[in-house]
Amino acid sequence: MGRKRSPGLRNRAGIWHIEKQILGHKIHESTGTSDLETAELILARRIEEIRQATVFGARPCRLFRDAAAKFLEENLHLASIADYATQLKQLDPYIGNLPVEKVHLGSLQAYIKDRRQQGIKTKSINLALSVVRRILNLASRLWRDEHGLTWLDTPPLIQMLPVTDARQPYPLSWEEQRMLFQALPDHLARMALFKVNTGCREQEVCQLRWDWEVKVPELETSVFIVPGVRVKNREDRLVVLNRVAMSVVEQMRGIHPEHVFSYKGHAVGTINNSGWKTARRKAGLDQVRGHDLKHTFGRRLRAANVPLETRKVLLGHRNGDITTHYSAPELEELIMAVNKVCEEKSGKSPALVMLKQKTAGS
Repeated sequence: MGRKRSPGLRNRAGIWHIEKQILGHKIHESTGTSDLETAELILARRIEEIRQATVFGARPCRLFRDAAAKFLEENLHLASIADYATQLKQLDPYIGNLPVEKVHLGSLQAYIKDRRQQGIKTKSINLALSVVRRILNLASRLWRDEHGLTWLDTPPLIQMLPVTDARQPYPLSWEEQRMLFQALPDHLARMALFKVNTGCREQEVCQLRWDWEVKVPELETSVFIVPGVRVKNREDRLVVLNRVAMSVVEQMRGIHPEHVFSYKGHAVGTINNSGWKTARRKAGLDQVRGHDLKHTFGRRLRAANVPLETRKVLLGHRNGDITTHYSAPELEELIMAVNKVCEEKSGKSPALVMLKQKTAGS
């Protein structure tokens, strides 16, 4: 005859489960083991954890890995969730097994050192540190257990590293744009042409959908409104089309039922792919990134004397306004402004040339 099990344990399909009321708290959870002795040890530990929390206000030990998993589960709706998951996966070998109260800037030094040795820029390292800081702030201020206790008493101060290695933007001249775009495959050339004439971010171009198009019959044109969940600053993004961007849209119309830009029947995941990198080499522009097309658009707007507030709207910068609610005269003003970058002369201001000379000689 086997030995008697402890009260509060029930065997279900070969696995021991805890079913017990402890100091007023009903516990129904699996021990994850079929071994009775191990299950009894887990039950004893849970009883002590609840006693410590209820009587003394002591928090149970929670690993940073558990906090990271909770953060990802709660933020699946974010457009940046894949980036968060990648950053936390890279951090896991360094702090995943640490209790949340043991995670601080000192415990992150090995991660920082290794990333620097791998040639990772400080800005990217800071993005990972900011995720850690956000999780620890949530653990100390928002997340509470069944006893009403936060996961963490006080969040540590995690300072961002000083950025001294940031890459400077490289706005294209009209001749450089011509050389690069001629070297690109046709589908990428159209996407790049749209990007440099609208100031959209890469994923705003790649994910652009036909059902985001809004007709403006008063002006015989249309605009696109990118939903905030697809935009970096979480605000709906108004995309105003100049005559070049509109011509690109018209070329794409009818090719794919959902996506404005596609390749062989599928949406394009990224502009910065092997085709882009090959074209850069052919054009002698290895230093140019896809994001430089947005910088080019912004510099051309400034060189054309477009006011700052108008540039913010056209570039999709956060400004606190409801940027998708515009009258026809306001939209007409934006269209007039964005059409100024169609003219080649607007890209040849002395300031732009000086910046390029400085970049080349640095």
